[in-house]
Amino acid sequence: MDKPAQNADQIAYWNDAAGQTWADLQDDLDRQIEPLGRAVLDALALKPGERVLDIGCGCGESTLALAGQVGPTGAVLGVDISQPMLAVGRARAAGAPQVAYQEADAQVYPFEPASFEAAHSRFGVMFFVDPAAAFANLRAALKPGGRLAFLCWRSPAENPIMTLPAQAAQKHLPPMEPPVPGAPGPFAFADRDRVEAILRTAGFADISIVPQDMPGGGNTVEAALGLALRVGPLGRVLREHPHLRDVVVDDITAAFAARAVDGRVALPSATWIVTARVP
Repeated sequence: MDKPAQNADQIAYWNDAAGQTWADLQDDLDRQIEPLGRAVLDALALKPGERVLDIGCGCGESTLALAGQVGPTGAVLGVDISQPMLAVGRARAAGAPQVAYQEADAQVYPFEPASFEAAHSRFGVMFFVDPAAAFANLRAALKPGGRLAFLCWRSPAENPIMTLPAQAAQKHLPPMEPPVPGAPGPFAFADRDRVEAILRTAGFADISIVPQDMPGGGNTVEAALGLALRVGPLGRVLREHPHLRDVVVDDITAAFAARAVDGRVALPSATWIVTARVP
């Protein structure tokens, strides 16, 4: 079947500069977001020998963490639309035979029905053009009683970890339109009620959506600046207006330095830890 238009847009986006940027910056990005996802791994409560889907696996750090929990008798399939990021994941997984990767759009990919005990995602499920259809597809891939657990961002206002760089440089930037509520993108699942409705429509039960508030970051000021200039809301603006890059550096550096603890930037993050089960 044809992929929905917006998913085609996402595929193009993550196979162009964005995907290669994340591949290039993998270590610093992992350092920033890996701690935020630990509670989701705990909530999934994996057992040795289980088969797990890792949706939007990116460069594969989360896939390897899942593999460590299911052990050599289990299996983890990492799924992503980005060829550059999957290339990193495959290289990282050398020597982990229980790990495999699939370049695919999880909204429409024909997974083997009822073949996984669990599905996981860390910031990988907010980009579907039809999230109810996407989660119905994932539910069909899970066995009866199968578990779903994922991490997603709450609102931009609650997430300086995402928004501080652009705010610090705002006087130098063109006006930035706020994200359209519910539109595919990092903050698409900010509305708790919407997330619950999507999962119920997709056929999930025992839905739990719990807020998590914790510092995120962990990078030096220099590394945090390197990320801010290339990813997130500011990175998107600078890709469109590259002449502004040098202009914003001092303001962003000062904002990060003011929030550094023992030389490492720490910024508030606000996420949802979402769990559900197949009836």
